[in-house]
Amino acid sequence: MPRNLLTLSCLFAGTVLLLFPLPDTVALETTTSRQAATQPLRLETVLSLVETQHPLLHGSRTEKLEAQGKLLKALGAFEPILVNDLEVERLVKDGKTKSVGFNDTFIQMRHPWGLQGFAGWRTGLGDVEVADLGVNQTNQPLLGLVLPLLRGLGTNPEQGELEKSKLAEQEATLHIQQTRQDLYLGAATQYWKWVAAWKAVDLRQQALEVAKVRLQQLARQAEVGAVAEFDVTEAHQEVQRRLENVIKAKREAEQEQFKLSLFVWNHGAPIVFNSQTVPDFPPFTSTSGIQSRETDVDLAQQRRPEILQITLEAARNNIDLGVAKNNLLPDLRAEAEPTRKPGEFVLGLGYRFGLQLSFPFLQKNATGQQLQMKAKAERLLWDQQFRMQQVALDIDNANSALLRAKERMQAASQALIYARSLVKGERTRFQVGATNLLFVNLRERNVVDAEIISIQAQAEYHQAQAFYQWAIGHWTQPVI
Repeated sequence: MPRNLLTLSCLFAGTVLLLFPLPDTVALETTTSRQAATQPLRLETVLSLVETQHPLLHGSRTEKLEAQGKLLKALGAFEPILVNDLEVERLVKDGKTKSVGFNDTFIQMRHPWGLQGFAGWRTGLGDVEVADLGVNQTNQPLLGLVLPLLRGLGTNPEQGELEKSKLAEQEATLHIQQTRQDLYLGAATQYWKWVAAWKAVDLRQQALEVAKVRLQQLARQAEVGAVAEFDVTEAHQEVQRRLENVIKAKREAEQEQFKLSLFVWNHGAPIVFNSQTVPDFPPFTSTSGIQSRETDVDLAQQRRPEILQITLEAARNNIDLGVAKNNLLPDLRAEAEPTRKPGEFVLGLGYRFGLQLSFPFLQKNATGQQLQMKAKAERLLWDQQFRMQQVALDIDNANSALLRAKERMQAASQALIYARSLVKGERTRFQVGATNLLFVNLRERNVVDAEIISIQAQAEYHQAQAFYQWAIGHWTQPVI
């Protein structure tokens, strides 16, 4: 074998070892020290930080407080009211002008069933006459009652608002669950993009180091005339090409890092991780996809917030529909209360009793409300049917993503094996002078591209797993 060819053979045999080094002691020590400096960032840690620190999730929890406010506001319509009423009038009695009146102190109450009443004490002022329940001639206990007999009995607008406000806390819980679901999915998806991006940087950096070592070796050989300057120029070009790829890959990884930081917060500020926290992909476990589609669909339809929100909206609409139907009834009410006009009180009028009946002839207002509520109820049924089918399709879509990602991983793994075999053969051919440096560089680029595709396939598989967890509503409850 010629001396120059033997030198090149030794050179590229060493290059092969540099491109695919064995885990020697130096590499192991570097890896160990790096892990000791910074622990790898796990997906569970990311989701825990989202649950405990993310401002959007914290913001959604304030809806619980808002729900309590809605309930208190609705209860305010039935809150007892303390009233003190002092009224005095100037009257002519027995040819003389007199100032007479009363001072009423009573508690006014309202029941959700529609009953209204008050109870208290009246103190007469001046020369007054008490017709009913007189005490010491000028005083009188106060008792009043208004009882609806048809419209407003048991069902009325105020009672409807109270019933709807009781659903506000459940609605707030569903909003929190929806926010958690979306944040978890976004965080998990971005997490695997971040992992894949930094692993691509590592691969391209390794390829750059191989090209630099090769350039140094060729430069030394060119000085002694063992290789042509053309090969040195080719090596220089390859170094710059791979350096450009490293810079581009770093920019993409940093961009994914910034996106991940939007999900990972601590003490009110996003967390920035470095490349040393990038973990390895979990070991692949064989899966056949959905074990029981019907079970998963039923489970998802029971806990996905999108469907439960429609059910909750239907419950609120049913309350409004009940009020609208009640408004179609005539307004018939019985009243028993003392006179509330000083003039009548002075003249000796005491308690009054009445039965009042009123209703519109055409009932356009109540009929219109009822039509609106019935139309909304029908629309909610169609919406619910659509959401249930959407959930089923989400599960099918997630299962399809898992199966296709698995197939892509297998295909990418085989392509990587072939790429490594080709680069090995190309180097062997180069050693015997059957090819040139350009083809060796092309084969090495193909290996790097195949490894990056394999990494992306693994990342997509784990993203598909996150999508499936979201589809079945697994993340409606916190991970911690």
